Amino acid sequence: MKKQLLFFFTMLLFIGCRNQTPQTEVAEVDKIYQYVIKGGHVIDPKNNIDEVMDVAISAPTTLDRGYDRGSRDGKIALVAKNINPNLGVQVIDATGLYVTPGLIDMHVHVFWGTDMEGTYRNGPMSVPPDGFALRTGVTTVVDAGCAGWRNFETFKKQTIDISNTRVLAFLNIVGEGMAGGKYENNLDDMDARKTADMILKYPEDIVGIKNAHYYGPGDSYLIPIERGIEAGRLAGDKPLMLDGRLTEAVFDRFRPGDIFTHCYGRPILDSADNMKPFVLRAREKGIIFDVGFGGASFRYPIGAPATRAGFYPDVISTDLHVNSMNSAMKDMPNIMSIFLALGMSLPDVIKASTWNPARCIKREDLGHLSAGAVADVTIFSLREGDFGFLVIGGEIKGTKRIENEITIRGGQVVYNLNGRINPISLPMAQNQRGR
Repeated sequence: MKKQLLFFFTMLLFIGCRNQTPQTEVAEVDKIYQYVIKGGHVIDPKNNIDEVMDVAISAPTTLDRGYDRGSRDGKIALVAKNINPNLGVQVIDATGLYVTPGLIDMHVHVFWGTDMEGTYRNGPMSVPPDGFALRTGVTTVVDAGCAGWRNFETFKKQTIDISNTRVLAFLNIVGEGMAGGKYENNLDDMDARKTADMILKYPEDIVGIKNAHYYGPGDSYLIPIERGIEAGRLAGDKPLMLDGRLTEAVFDRFRPGDIFTHCYGRPILDSADNMKPFVLRAREKGIIFDVGFGGASFRYPIGAPATRAGFYPDVISTDLHVNSMNSAMKDMPNIMSIFLALGMSLPDVIKASTWNPARCIKREDLGHLSAGAVADVTIFSLREGDFGFLVIGGEIKGTKRIENEITIRGGQVVYNLNGRINPISLPMAQNQRGR
């Protein structure tokens, strides 16, 4: 009987030992990333990545809830094949989607306000950036000259400093900014030195100078350009963006890196629909051609033959404002889709919407997914179908349309169309660590 009891207890001990899992198997893997983005097709032009890979984003160290801005210090930790999803606090399923750097819209108008005379300067024609950028995959916008040196600090306090979207600016050579003809045609308010001083005061916010809407007589249109270029020189070689007349004299004055916007709304073609030679020479010189689509600044009779001739933009941008967003322009993914329909490859479209504008504004910390870079990420689908894209003077037919799914700004998801995150939410204490 004793032998039977001994055998029975020995078997119980043996079975218990077999059912125990070694400590190394039950120990929870450290969650060293905030997000692991799994299975997406990564396109990162700076780093020559164009394939299915995973992206890991480090956990932010702080969480600033002021103005719903969220954290801004999450970084790209790793881009690689088969990152262990258990290393992430949350996993984003990007299967069948594209993963790119956060889009940079280099031409917008976001100095919104209630000054009815101000139009784009602290006025009703501009829009608040967080209402129209993040949902479209745009994480950085560059205001195109709404403010001048007289009112930039109002713009900074009112918009730049409280927006979750990263807001940068081209400072208008006109001190009053983009406030209508009586201001924008006043040569006496175009002061290169005061413009440069404001840029030097806020070098993290102001990336260049804007010249626009001058309609003076004769060759006087060159005076604002020359003053803008001088301001750029005084401020440490900042680029000039021009919305104005297209002439050979303009490009003779431009430096490499200066920007001609609304390029498909200006006469870049001759009467036989050939590219004008001085335009091609300007590109060889290093002048940047920006779309600046706007309400009426992409015209089918110019854009269609120019792109057929291989003259694609260096930078894709919206010229976002109240009128353009409700007309043919709509948003950044719509314009990117138009250029897909016009024959640009998807990697080139992404490059013109991320890395190229980052280089143009000399912010090479943006526009890529390098390890250590700020975690601004756009995740989008590429819908297949029969699409029509309206432009001034015609319609462009296409078979692909970009639709934003998820926007990550500074390491935090700020827009999510269809879920795809597991777990979908976190306990409040975990979600607010670092406060």
